[in-house]
Amino acid sequence: MTVETSSRDRVWSRREIEGLIAEGRKIIILDGRVIKADAWLPFHPGGDKSILHMVGRDGTDEIRALHSLEAQAHMLKFGIGRIEGRWINFLPPIQGGHFRPYTQAQDENEVEEEEDAGSQTDGALSSSSNSTAPPSPIFDPVDTRERMVSSPSTSSVSEDEQTTVDTDPIQMKLSAEKSSDILKYPSLDYNSQDRIVARYRELDAQMRAAGLYDCPYGAYGIECCRYILLFASSLLALHYSHYALSGALLGMFWHQLVFTAHDAGHMGITHNFHVDTCVGIFIADFLGGLSIGWWKRNHNVHHIVTNSPEHDPDIEHMPFFAISTRFFSSLRSSYYDRIMHFDSIAKLAIAKQHWLYYPLLLLGRFNLYRLSWEYLFLGQAPKKGPAWWHRYLEILGQFVFWAWYGYGIVYCSIPTAWDRFVFVMVSHMVTAPLHVQITLSHFAMSTTDMGVHESFPQKMLRTTMDVDCAPWLDFIHGGLQFQAVHHLYPRIPRHNLRKAQVYVREFCKETGIPYAIYGFAKGNKEVLGRLEEVARQVRVFEECRKACAREVVGDKEHAHSS
Repeated sequence: MTVETSSRDRVWSRREIEGLIAEGRKIIILDGRVIKADAWLPFHPGGDKSILHMVGRDGTDEIRALHSLEAQAHMLKFGIGRIEGRWINFLPPIQGGHFRPYTQAQDENEVEEEEDAGSQTDGALSSSSNSTAPPSPIFDPVDTRERMVSSPSTSSVSEDEQTTVDTDPIQMKLSAEKSSDILKYPSLDYNSQDRIVARYRELDAQMRAAGLYDCPYGAYGIECCRYILLFASSLLALHYSHYALSGALLGMFWHQLVFTAHDAGHMGITHNFHVDTCVGIFIADFLGGLSIGWWKRNHNVHHIVTNSPEHDPDIEHMPFFAISTRFFSSLRSSYYDRIMHFDSIAKLAIAKQHWLYYPLLLLGRFNLYRLSWEYLFLGQAPKKGPAWWHRYLEILGQFVFWAWYGYGIVYCSIPTAWDRFVFVMVSHMVTAPLHVQITLSHFAMSTTDMGVHESFPQKMLRTTMDVDCAPWLDFIHGGLQFQAVHHLYPRIPRHNLRKAQVYVREFCKETGIPYAIYGFAKGNKEVLGRLEEVARQVRVFEECRKACAREVVGDKEHAHSS
């Protein structure tokens, strides 16, 4: 089957598209059009991983959320045809999906029968038998987990698999978590999810009409004054040899800068790809020593597969943290392309992770340096396409940063080794609240895999929570307290997210999707509760392993005596 001879108006069947994917083609559905992204894969400024997670899926909502209208129009140039009717998602190959080759010799009736059977099976496997929405859109995830109610699965489970679930406490825990999510959230049947998607798109149009996508540039004038004040204060304290104070003020400067870098990474300032990217490079690389390109590659995947233990790099912190017992299976990370081993070090650290949470986050910025250097110097950045030169500008930014910070300040301006150590550690540790806030909105939320038919808006609200605070504290949180709103509409400028929250609350009430929101202190408590809960399961896991080992030894001794 040759794609090249296909016209742009050709109607592709689901079975034919499955055959294309089986051949290794990167097929995505965008607004009813069939997009073959193979040629664009090495050029994509956001990296190849985000595209690979969309293969075989209707990526309309994800693509619209993360891309400008110009970028979407560019994607349509890679169209090879269209589909008719509702698209039934495949599981992408990167997530373990398997695809059958297709040959022209197959009878059309056979193809239709296979499609109908596949659609019915897929729907049965991923739809909930309970379509009742929760009585209140505001809920407490931890309280709900404690009140878990078992629900019969609609999918067929073999007798051996059911026995494993019934006897393995880890699997029982995961099964209970999935049952809880099925009960809390709207049904995964196609009609329910289609209604949610339709309302989500209507809401997007309403917020555009209300001007919420327009950047309030005056707010950035205030931000720039704050940046200048913090940096100048740091230099003044350095001049008078108050090294710890100088480091603290510099750390606060970096902490505030990240919020604008985040806006630029989502093209939320000028909405121009190159302009916003250069703003992000100047802030992240030249002033902060971190790679905005690495962040975009990482963050785009995070926005698509949020809170998936196997795929979301933002929750893959083995061997130090695990927010789900699924990590006990030594999962393979599709992002890092390696196995996250649940070894002796991981068991020791995760058993104490609720105590290590804050101390390790104090050192989080050092890990970001490593990830940035890997991206820039190990070939992860795009080498072709519109973003090819961004890597070289970032590398220049890295040298400039370490020239003014590492050489100019730390080496030349601070006289003793101890004072240098204090300055470096304080300046980096002061940024820890940022790392707390980033993890806060996801660590306590669901990590359940609800299947490929869950809509984008429902998945974002199921895996993300907001933090409630007074408006005068917004500059401290930098808009990251509205993570649920941001995940639904990531290109809305952060200064407009509080206004957008009003629309999202109404959306949740109309659709019956729970909207999770806590105060900052309560949110931290929920995260620590989740970490402690998983830490306790480490002991259960070890007891199960030892019991299985004793059983195997006993069986061998019995067989030997016989």
